[in-house]
Amino acid sequence: MSPTESGAVPGAWQATHVFYAANPRPLLLRCVRPLVDELQAEGLLESYFFINYWLEGPHVRLRMRPATPGAEEEVRRRTDAALDSFLRERPALYEVDTGFLNEFYNSLFEIEFPTSERGEFMDSEGRMNLRPNNSHSPEPYHPEYGKYGGPAGIELAEWHFRHSSDLVIEAFGTKNLHLRTVLLGTSAQLMMVMSGCFLPGDEELTDYLKRYYDFWHEAFPGTGFIGSDEYDTNYARMAPDLARRFASIRAAVATGATERLPGFLRGWAEHCLELRDRAGELAERGDLVFRSWDGTRDEQVTDPAVALPLLLSPYMHMTNNRLHVTIRDEAYLAHILGRALREPLPKAGA
Repeated sequence: MSPTESGAVPGAWQATHVFYAANPRPLLLRCVRPLVDELQAEGLLESYFFINYWLEGPHVRLRMRPATPGAEEEVRRRTDAALDSFLRERPALYEVDTGFLNEFYNSLFEIEFPTSERGEFMDSEGRMNLRPNNSHSPEPYHPEYGKYGGPAGIELAEWHFRHSSDLVIEAFGTKNLHLRTVLLGTSAQLMMVMSGCFLPGDEELTDYLKRYYDFWHEAFPGTGFIGSDEYDTNYARMAPDLARRFASIRAAVATGATERLPGFLRGWAEHCLELRDRAGELAERGDLVFRSWDGTRDEQVTDPAVALPLLLSPYMHMTNNRLHVTIRDEAYLAHILGRALREPLPKAGA
């Protein structure tokens, strides 16, 4: 357990799964944000973050880190009380055990979980268990060390996840993210900033976005979740504005002129540049150790040029996850952003 910047040793991370079969926006704005603000104001909370997940039914995975070991019991008590109150007053009305979503989640279950790993999540008919809607439960916190580069990489990821969570909750409170066009436009610009900060070169970023799309396309073969023909049809009408916007964002982050970006993106760009620098320093010190793709060995990565793309993918995906952007839409955005880089920038007025 590492000390914080103030020198204090924080408590252990607490994980709570909140099964809420609805858009998580009300849960985040009316429960999580006030809870976090209150605990921090009282000196009880060191950090927090959240992700959305689907296993055993759609839910928010809330992670809270008490400021000290002595605060752990009170943080748990206050978290449970806040969730009980919210779920009683604003329950999700949709049930997942009927209709399309149940089939969708079972398809994900079959794709992502090998048969040998399904036992504890599966019912007697071989389908994924569903937890009760409008419920919450404490769960173990299992950091993904292999994905984020080992203990040092996890500490960096947790620092970043706090910033990403704050950004998304603020966006839910100030932007009309319930409108699909606004949601995708917001996601696209955040992806432009983060990818441009991590990979400033034209060729490396173009190749990366293609690999990013290909990964999702290959992860869901034969499902129809990820397409490409309809993506190209949609791209034609947005190409000029998209390409110019991407070029201006990349120019701003490449030169450090983040003041040229609007406020929402300016703070994100400054954070992403610091995140890139911290990740590069960890690599150069030999502190990043990733699990190999086949899961058979650990691999120390000391070259930032290798480490940064490895970290960019889960960082970018989890911000989209917090925004409640679907994997299909995330793949779509990667595809059109890649095209915007590959093809010549349209002339003004064209």
